[in-house]
Amino acid sequence: MSKQTIQQVKQRFSIIGVSSELERAIDTALQVAPTDLSVLITGESGVGKENFPKIIHLYSRRKHGPYFAVNCGSIPEGTIDSELFGHEKGSFTGATASRKGYFESSDNGTLFLDEVAELPLSTQARLLRVLETGEFIKVGSSKVEKSNVRVVAATNMNMIQAVEKGKFREDLYYRLNSVPIRIPPLRDRKEDILLLFRKFAGDCAEQYMMPPITLTEEAKEMLKSYRWPGNIRQLKNITEQISVIEQERIITPELMKRYLPEQEVGMLPVLASHIHESEGKTFANEREILYQVLFDMKKDLNDLKQVVKDILTDGVDKRTAVKAEALMEDSISDHKSFRLPVAYNEKFLKTPFPTHEEKEKEDVQEAAEYVEEIMSLQEMEREMIIKALERHDGKRKQAAIDLNISERTLYRKIKEYKLENL
Repeated sequence: MSKQTIQQVKQRFSIIGVSSELERAIDTALQVAPTDLSVLITGESGVGKENFPKIIHLYSRRKHGPYFAVNCGSIPEGTIDSELFGHEKGSFTGATASRKGYFESSDNGTLFLDEVAELPLSTQARLLRVLETGEFIKVGSSKVEKSNVRVVAATNMNMIQAVEKGKFREDLYYRLNSVPIRIPPLRDRKEDILLLFRKFAGDCAEQYMMPPITLTEEAKEMLKSYRWPGNIRQLKNITEQISVIEQERIITPELMKRYLPEQEVGMLPVLASHIHESEGKTFANEREILYQVLFDMKKDLNDLKQVVKDILTDGVDKRTAVKAEALMEDSISDHKSFRLPVAYNEKFLKTPFPTHEEKEKEDVQEAAEYVEEIMSLQEMEREMIIKALERHDGKRKQAAIDLNISERTLYRKIKEYKLENL
């Protein structure tokens, strides 16, 4: 497509950016729009994937037909088949009347399946059939229905890994992935960060009738060098925060530092999950990952203690022993959750090692402290969920986005912590 056409698309859908990867994604969407091929849109949360199904629909021959967007992650597993394919009266408890599903309602149009990787395996089999044959069966019916629907799917997950773990059907993946479109993360679009910042600052100033904020050159560089784990959504939130909270309209690096957190919600579990999955182990939820990280760190610490103990009991001179202790501390100083002594003095070296009974008592005490630490993690997670729900007036979808977890995970944790009344 020509540069002029791409520019027109940007203006029509309020897409800000000049990066080559972004323009390539728009160009691919325009090229595939006139066809009926399935499209799989991938990219991190907050990069703006929701614009591309609309581009594909409005530049296709189906533009006068219906367009539906379905968030697969927000629909409970027990009702997802009914939502997508419909149901007959009496097919399950509460089915007081027949209902059309999205595939029937969007006939001759486009259906956007967001968070498609969240679909249960049984629903994936139904979806594969309707994509390949155009046929589906309502829940509680034996009649085969026909549907002529263009499907566009999106996900922020690594689909190859999901297929390898058996969480997503390989045949469905290749059927959806007829044409892949990857939306680049904001950290790969550094030239677009300042453009987006000016747009969000201008919109906020216009909405609240205040002068727009501007950045010093140093603040601009800080903004461009930040990794933006939350992508465009995070940049918009931070721009609005600064616009509303700060009295100064010229933002310096000192002011900017207050709004660029060093650690983001969800970053540690993702990292830990990657580490342990490489060892062939998976986890049921984020809390288990945190527990495993703490267990591994504690094991490393105990191993290092044993090395020093061996050095001391083998009769190494005290100066060498102290040096070994210092090396031990340096090797794990990055784990700030564990407090280590800065140096060991003469009194420590003369202290005899504990007896077997004393060691057992010490182990029991350490275990109790460790259980207490785990409980504090649970309380921390519970508090984070409560604060997120309060920030968004109980709106669970927005709270899930804020916490960087799926709505299904948030619902499970709300039930787990008995927070249904929030």
